[in-house]
Amino acid sequence: MGCCFSSKRRKEAKGGAEPAGAGEEKPPPPQYSWDQRDKVDPKDYMFSGLKDETVGRLPGKVEGQQFVIQDCENCNIYIFDHSATITVDDCTGCRIFLGPVKGSVFFRDCKDCKCVVACQQFRTRDCRKLEVFLCCATQPIIESSTGMKFGCFQYYYPELALQFKHAGLSIFNNTWSNIHDFTPVSGENNWSLLPEDAIVQNYVPLPTSEELKAVRISTDAMKSIIPITRGGRQKSSDESCLAVFFAGDYTTANARKLIDEMTGKDFWLVQTKEVSMKAEDAQRVFQQSASDFIPLLEKGPVVALEFNGDGAVEGCQSIINDFFGGTKVFVSENKVSASRDVDSFYNFADMQMGM
Repeated sequence: MGCCFSSKRRKEAKGGAEPAGAGEEKPPPPQYSWDQRDKVDPKDYMFSGLKDETVGRLPGKVEGQQFVIQDCENCNIYIFDHSATITVDDCTGCRIFLGPVKGSVFFRDCKDCKCVVACQQFRTRDCRKLEVFLCCATQPIIESSTGMKFGCFQYYYPELALQFKHAGLSIFNNTWSNIHDFTPVSGENNWSLLPEDAIVQNYVPLPTSEELKAVRISTDAMKSIIPITRGGRQKSSDESCLAVFFAGDYTTANARKLIDEMTGKDFWLVQTKEVSMKAEDAQRVFQQSASDFIPLLEKGPVVALEFNGDGAVEGCQSIINDFFGGTKVFVSENKVSASRDVDSFYNFADMQMGM
């Protein structure tokens, strides 16, 4: 910030007379924007030492701050807002919902908890019997933890989509089933997947307090902000299909429309990914048809979808012709090339995202 100095110097008063302006009230010091900020009280961003309680934070009440949950027993805890990081320590028998977290969620020394979590990084240490419906942009890590079960995040309330954006998370980047066990035990499996028909509400019930009931929640899988994917579960067919949408005004809406149409015809959505591509990446992934798509890459990241099921390629081509006639979409040509398409795209995407 520049300061303005007068070019005239005040002359010193002679004979002890007061200098000009003496006795006048001094102007207040300048106010800077950082002085105006509300002081953050850590207690507003913490649940500690609670038992048998239902507590939470409404949308707009956390707004990207860090949050701490510790020493809670048999509580229902809901964070319906985006945050920077969240640590959950020494909790037993709790049901926990954590809205989008820009950084890491770290569970330590917790047991018998059921959770719904969306984050950039997910870690557990010294935990037992956690059941987690997860959206995680990077590979989830468990350490010295046993009896862990994972499912795909499924949840909706009106503010959630914007909270994902504020947290810098893509609804299409979810590696919920690609767990890395940092401390594997020979002959044992410290984690597994939740049943495919698991219903979120049976694990983390909707809040019952008057304040939190104001959030208009749906746990209907069809309404979920995050597309429900099969992840690492065994594929039902040896036929998959890759569809790739390019950046534009309706990319997300188009991808969701194709997902709805394909799953409505009993095809499975295996995995999704949103990632930026360069021309050389497109050459490798799209091969002969790369030249059609390279000019579109400058507009932003692509959204890729893998579907599975007998007849997936033909079904996907048919839906794209019916609904997306004016939109350039890459779709696998046939069953043989589709397998290569899927492998080459997701190998590229995993390398790009450091998986």
